[in-house]
Amino acid sequence: MPQDDILYGRIQTVEELGRLARAHRKQRHLTLEMVSGLGNLSTRFLSEFERGKETAEVGKILKALRTLGLEVIIQPRGRVVPVHRPGKTRQKPT
Repeated sequence: MPQDDILYGRIQTVEELGRLARAHRKQRHLTLEMVSGLGNLSTRFLSEFERGKETAEVGKILKALRTLGLEVIIQPRGRVVPVHRPGKTRQKPT
């Protein structure tokens, strides 16, 4: 699956976050076992997170996302944050 086929962006539910994380992991050809070893997280936790378990620990979710090379950006609802592209500088707000 090409990276362009994954819809990165607004996430409104735990299920959407897990589904996006799974798609990203699979696009990078990583198994749950590989991510588990890289992030020191159990495969059970990762599987439950990818299936949208609402009681998953936030700290572990953030660690899993970092391990996958993803990051969380918080912004006010309805506000568009410019996309950062490697090699280009971001403008600072005035």
